[in-house]
Amino acid sequence: MYSPKFTITNDILVNIGSIEAAREVIDNAPLVPSWEKRFREEAMVRTVHYGTHLEGNKLSFTQAKNILGGEEVFARDRDIQEIINYRNVLKYIDSLGKVERYTEEQIKKIHALTVFKLIPKNQSGHYRQTQVVLRDSKTGEIVFRPPHFSQVPFLVSEFLLWLNFEESLKIHPVIRAAITHYALAAIHPFVEGNGRTARAFATLVLFSEGYDIKKFFSLEEHFDKDASSYYSSLRKVSDQSEKLEERDLTSWIEYFSEVLAFELNQIKERVRRLSVDLKIKKRIGQQIALSERQMKLVEYLEEYKELTVPQARQILPMVSDDTILRDLKDLVKKKIIKKEGKTKAAKYVMK
Repeated sequence: MYSPKFTITNDILVNIGSIEAAREVIDNAPLVPSWEKRFREEAMVRTVHYGTHLEGNKLSFTQAKNILGGEEVFARDRDIQEIINYRNVLKYIDSLGKVERYTEEQIKKIHALTVFKLIPKNQSGHYRQTQVVLRDSKTGEIVFRPPHFSQVPFLVSEFLLWLNFEESLKIHPVIRAAITHYALAAIHPFVEGNGRTARAFATLVLFSEGYDIKKFFSLEEHFDKDASSYYSSLRKVSDQSEKLEERDLTSWIEYFSEVLAFELNQIKERVRRLSVDLKIKKRIGQQIALSERQMKLVEYLEEYKELTVPQARQILPMVSDDTILRDLKDLVKKKIIKKEGKTKAAKYVMK
């Protein structure tokens, strides 16, 4: 049975701690259904666009969004088909819900959906029967040589044994997803579509094991926008040894968890801002425009119930006392907060 090598480093612990904190905020945010629907749709479009763009799709974000919205786009047939296919992959993952056991059939189904109408039928959802190599697009140099095709069924089977193994299920889902992504990309089971299949199956692991986080996030955007870091992180592990089981995945897990933490923290800030906006609107009956500084002060009050000027200085360390007092006075004027006391010990509370 495959047994991945890795060490739980401080960086991994910090990243997972950040992921857990963001997950808590996002999962418990009091967002209205229309906003949740919008967040999920945005994440789906980002995943489909950047996940295919990473593999060479030439369509713009707007074009991909229009295709997913049912609009006609004039572009290369293959590029359009890739967009449609990856949306269907995400629909399939959603349909699986909580997976009791991960299987070869799921991997092959994801692949078949990914490459529908793009490659011959006898290669769609079927392990490769030829040897392939990955070359640098600029130099032509071979940068990755996957295992011999005769080893693919055995390697996939061994990986799935580990993924379904009772002891492996005790490993944090973020780490399991990172390992899943790397293992499938390294085995390279198919002639084409391996990257999308690996990323999709890793997403399935996250979603199935309690880390769908309302389906608000997209790792693909970060992978695509810094593709050199993404591919070099994979290559750094693959260059260690010809044998999959001898490679240390620690650096890859650090990278994967860092990307997920970054994405979720961005989502968390958007969700937190919307939550505060909704609470204020509910209290005073109208939408109020607040500055970034005022948002931070109100967020603090929402969490800790009261605020003093010295505490405000800590929240806004690069801002003068005069500016802080003006912001607080404006919040009082807008009837969002109120001041209690008139001395230096005065405090502010939500109205």
